Amino acid sequence: MKPKADLLIHNISEVITCVPNESDPLGRITDGALVIGSGLIMAIGKLSDLKKTMDLSLVEQIDAKKKIVAPGFVDCHTHLTFGGSRGKEFALKMTKSIDEIESMGIATGIPASIQMTREESEEALYFSAMDRLGRMLQYGTTTVESKSGYGINLKDELKQLYVNRRLSTTQPVEVVSTFLGAHDFPPEVDRNNKSQREGYVQFLIKDMIPRVAKKELAEFCDVYCDKGYYTQKEAELILKTGIDYGLDAKIHTDAYDNIGGSTLAADLPCISADHLNYTTMPEMSRLAASGVIGVVLPALDFAVAHPDPFKARKMLDAGMTLALGTNLNPGNWTESMQFVMQLACRNHGMSLEEAMLAATVGAAKALKREHIIGCLCVGYQADIQILDLKYFEDLIYRLANNAAWKVIKKGQIVIG
Repeated sequence: MKPKADLLIHNISEVITCVPNESDPLGRITDGALVIGSGLIMAIGKLSDLKKTMDLSLVEQIDAKKKIVAPGFVDCHTHLTFGGSRGKEFALKMTKSIDEIESMGIATGIPASIQMTREESEEALYFSAMDRLGRMLQYGTTTVESKSGYGINLKDELKQLYVNRRLSTTQPVEVVSTFLGAHDFPPEVDRNNKSQREGYVQFLIKDMIPRVAKKELAEFCDVYCDKGYYTQKEAELILKTGIDYGLDAKIHTDAYDNIGGSTLAADLPCISADHLNYTTMPEMSRLAASGVIGVVLPALDFAVAHPDPFKARKMLDAGMTLALGTNLNPGNWTESMQFVMQLACRNHGMSLEEAMLAATVGAAKALKREHIIGCLCVGYQADIQILDLKYFEDLIYRLANNAAWKVIKKGQIVIG
């Protein structure tokens, strides 16, 4: 008896499987079709061949109208849940310095977002994050990592993580939760006061991390290891504590200086090391050897006019696997992975193929989900986007265009 399917996508000009082969890094299949059942991909190939092996008699059908089919994007670095807006600060930064802006009585940076997030209710945070997720889905993103890190106290960090949990069950996008209680120090803590600084780190490792782990509110523990934030020694203590409580390690590092965070990432090893603007070639090689995924953030470098943009070509040449993230946050409000790919290619020297793999397979690896999402393979989740493009190159050529025509999550049509 032939296996029965739920959904057939046919009349496809190209299937971008994101499974590299000897002749094509994206594993393209021309004039293909895709069969889905129980939320999983059952078969990929020529429709005439699929009809011989599959029961397609009662299947729902999508005529792709010669459009392009690709995996849904995986956004492996976001700060999705936050309060308020820093739009006024962002606009003023075009012509004024931070000191000038703050002299006008306008709070800036992470401390401003901590204040606004603490002031908002869990309900308000939920609905604002839901709006952002909805727009990300429209751009073809089907899995999103969401960090805490704008509470920086137990109550408000838990508030953000509860929002993540609620979002994971009330809308189609898969939400992966990360605890980032070490995004900054609380405003009420003097980071230059050794006792106060040590006190907060001890609170993180003895109270916050155990509480988050016990409530199963996160899969990952993250820390911002950079000049002015957490030292390499503090980051190591925090991440090792997270590992002891079952939270895999991630690290923000080398964004504005190099204080040893990428070395720590290789030694632990972390699942991913993110930002990496000031990472050295020897450190890139160590990260590659340790299997640490390099998560690079083109929109952040663009939004802040970074003086030293990350060097994708050097990382790839060192053998690193790269992943792209939007780094959606109040200082870099970016919801489109298509835009991020365009920046990665134009500003950072990545090829279209490298950017696509980084936005799918690489990002899935950064979330430890490469066995189920990130490519179009038999047995994988049917997380799919149909792109209204004649040529795949148009994805980075047509700037600020949304190419996603239909989006499918776990076999269900959720957009289009």
